[in-house]
Amino acid sequence: MIHFVGAGPGAVDLITVRGMRLIEEADVIIYAGSLVNPGLLDYAKKNPEIYNSAEMTLEEVAEVMLTADREGKNVVRLHTGDASIYGAVREQMDILDANGTEYDSTPGVSACFGAAASMNIEYTLPDVTQTLIITRMEGKTGVPDRESIESLAAHRTSMAIYLSAGMTEELSRRLMDGGVCGDMPAAIIYKATWPEERIVICTVSMLGERAKEAGITKTAIILVGDAVTHTKYSRSKLYDPTFSTEYRTAKAELQK
Repeated sequence: MIHFVGAGPGAVDLITVRGMRLIEEADVIIYAGSLVNPGLLDYAKKNPEIYNSAEMTLEEVAEVMLTADREGKNVVRLHTGDASIYGAVREQMDILDANGTEYDSTPGVSACFGAAASMNIEYTLPDVTQTLIITRMEGKTGVPDRESIESLAAHRTSMAIYLSAGMTEELSRRLMDGGVCGDMPAAIIYKATWPEERIVICTVSMLGERAKEAGITKTAIILVGDAVTHTKYSRSKLYDPTFSTEYRTAKAELQK
């Protein structure tokens, strides 16, 4: 059986319990060595077959999975964060489908949620934004024109921008071209939840300069929006004493 497992954002104890147990039971582990914390391999049993997919092509990864499955072995394909976000996972599944090979998926904590936890922030603050945009700048892999940074920035919601740490000057310019104010809060989080995590809080206009000062060019996520500094927002209705819910009557109503 093939198991696609989200490794989480970096800290070895942020993998799910299910993901950890699948690693413990795996005969073969293929992990994204350029991004996944190798400490997660310590959960494995003695002497599994381990492959680093950073050194492999899609076809080579697929061949390892198919061969191991034919031999009745348990395979874990370990992806950073959650495999559904920039995991290049669908193309692997299509090959398995074409070969009639069964597989399943175990979700993981993505970097944007690891970063939010490290910073103790909430992306969806009342009267600030109720939307989180997860996106990236185009690089070797393109981005549809309708999803340009400028067009997404126009919504002025919370944004988590992946795979763009080496292009922060351009990112800053394009966010402002899309209508984001230069003094909008922003953060650069290098290796969120890893022991070597670093957090740089700045403004959109300063993204390029602060990234350069910190020497951050990769393995970082960039957050943009007022939620980063959470200095202005309205209280939610969830625990408002004047608001009734299915489980609680508003205190103002009780006084009638």
